[in-house]
Amino acid sequence: MTSTTPLEPEAARAARPQQLSHVVFIAAAAAMGGFLFGYDSSVINGAVEAIRHRYDVGSEALAQVIAAALIGCAAGAATAGRLADRVGRIRVMQLASVLFTISAIGSALPFSLWDLAMWRVLGGVAIGMASVIAPAYIAEVAPAAYRGRLASFQQAAIVIGIAVSQLVNWGILNLADGDQRGTIAGLEAWQWMLGVMVVPAVLYGLLSFAIPESPRYLIAAGRTTEAKRVLAEVEGTGQDPDARVAEIERAMNSEHKPTIRDLLSSRYGLLPVVWIGIGLSVFQQLVGINVIFYYSASLWQSVGIDPSGSFFYSFTTSIINIVGTVIAVLLVDRIGRKPLVLVGSVGMAVSLGLAAWAFSYKTGTGTDISLPTLQGNVALIAAHAFVLFFALSWGVVVWVLLGEMFPNRIRAAALGVAAAAQWVANWLITVSFPSLSDWNLSGAYVIYTVFAVLSIPFILKWVPETKGKALEEMG
Repeated sequence: MTSTTPLEPEAARAARPQQLSHVVFIAAAAAMGGFLFGYDSSVINGAVEAIRHRYDVGSEALAQVIAAALIGCAAGAATAGRLADRVGRIRVMQLASVLFTISAIGSALPFSLWDLAMWRVLGGVAIGMASVIAPAYIAEVAPAAYRGRLASFQQAAIVIGIAVSQLVNWGILNLADGDQRGTIAGLEAWQWMLGVMVVPAVLYGLLSFAIPESPRYLIAAGRTTEAKRVLAEVEGTGQDPDARVAEIERAMNSEHKPTIRDLLSSRYGLLPVVWIGIGLSVFQQLVGINVIFYYSASLWQSVGIDPSGSFFYSFTTSIINIVGTVIAVLLVDRIGRKPLVLVGSVGMAVSLGLAAWAFSYKTGTGTDISLPTLQGNVALIAAHAFVLFFALSWGVVVWVLLGEMFPNRIRAAALGVAAAAQWVANWLITVSFPSLSDWNLSGAYVIYTVFAVLSIPFILKWVPETKGKALEEMG
């Protein structure tokens, strides 16, 4: 990989585009897909126990329904890159908006448990598309000096979506007098929780009409005049648009539409950089972060906290998630990508280890379960610390790296494979947690701790630093 000197502060200031506020709007609009990603992924947290009682299902069947969306996520992530190269980034965003809307309506009005699972899968396809298209699009429109911070909008939107979903769930629960199956205007509370996503889904579609197509896609499609106009919008008039188009064209000259074959290596099966991307994606999930966002309300109820309190703690972890993400956005272009993920891995390992210790003191069976006061407080603090360390590191930096680290000729296909691997790992964690929790809650957290520890040598040995490098330099 070509090495370059990172931009100095003076150079970064000189590179400030006159239209930076416009670029921020573009990145924020694209990241609305991340908001829906977070919202749809986490909103099910408030409905888990209601679905269990409504359909009278055990932990394994319930886990399959909760994790059903992740099957769609893997499919959406795997196809989004090629689809974006064929029809454009904006069209994929609009398609995802339609799928989010249909999924929200169907999930709110299911006929049966497996009908609900089907709508969740459809929403998952939309999430998978959004998980790929937003970081790729933002990386392609963002000026190099600001690319890390703008790419961080994706994760910021995800965590805001998670927090808003928990706040909406809490509000709906209060309207239903604390009963997840309480009736509001003819529908149960959990149905409203899943249906409210229609609002941001429609907004995402409307915003997609207000932002330009990626200049790299436009150049690939032969629409050079439009590409020059977009480059002038996002990089300012101080640069020569003809020179920028020529630079991008040179980088694309030897390219063709990427396929899985382009990612293959005779020695390693896949190109080493693709394996690194897959490793980043898998480690991000195997530390168990989505157990907090999919099951936290049920988790806290399982150790003796009442439903209202469990929803409150779910919301507070979402706020901590936002705080950590803001820290990462402020630091990712200053101290680099690798230092942040290293700090995060160490912090997560310690936090998860403390949580495993605390949960080992769980007593009781069935619905009559509790933790001693000390261990209960440690578990709550450790869970919040874990979310904080994840958010200020792996939550943001993985998406930044996946948008940056691949060479231009394979970026879309490689990002799709890495994102699909992330969703498969997410599915494995999500579908296994209820059974692991029934078996040994502390043991589940020991497993997540081990993966946090293993991520440290992986970062040190294989993960590249991409701070300050232009996309055309990745090779």
